[in-house]
Amino acid sequence: MLELVSEAGRELRPASLLEALRERTKDLHAVAERTGIVAEILHRRGSLFGYALLLRNLLPVYRTMERGLAGQRTSVVLGMLVRPELDRAGAIESDLRFIANHYGIDDLPLLPEATRYADVICEAAKGTGVRLIAHAYARYLGDLSGGQILKKLLQRSLDLPPEALAFYDFPRIADIAAFKSEYRSAIDRAGDELGDFDVVAEEGARAFQLNIDLSVAVQAAALRIR
Repeated sequence: MLELVSEAGRELRPASLLEALRERTKDLHAVAERTGIVAEILHRRGSLFGYALLLRNLLPVYRTMERGLAGQRTSVVLGMLVRPELDRAGAIESDLRFIANHYGIDDLPLLPEATRYADVICEAAKGTGVRLIAHAYARYLGDLSGGQILKKLLQRSLDLPPEALAFYDFPRIADIAAFKSEYRSAIDRAGDELGDFDVVAEEGARAFQLNIDLSVAVQAAALRIR
């Protein structure tokens, strides 16, 4: 459960949806940074093949999430989180084309963990689609925050040009810090419409675990194939 316990022993609810998501995922967030291909990149040990394989397997994840969000554009709860300037699928496709054309890395396999991840998002998009909030939180805010660190590390360790790193480029967002603050506020406003945070917070934990599973699978496959 998400209840926090006060010094007096009383159960306290998180004050906002964002707080609930942070509390529920903070340990998994730490694990995600220490495992799989993400850890390799952070320690400058990642290979270009491994990174391309990660992009290939993130593509169906973003396609599914962005399709689901687009379908909720008129929703009172989700509509404020549908921001086309965040869409990443097209940028991933561009990066994969550049890597294939300039480095000869193509015909990358789709791993079961990526299919599983996309299937979970597809299920989350059904009905009111409120569980998509958790996936947008995990992916988009991650791309705008830690993703910018990954971009710099990939530039240095793999000597990648900007044309291979469109995934981390948000040309339609003039001020990333301000946008992140606005998007966090939008998540909280969505939470105000919901009232109960548990379903979304639990989906947030699920989203982080799916990311961890995919990261580990990509690193294992990269070592096995190359």
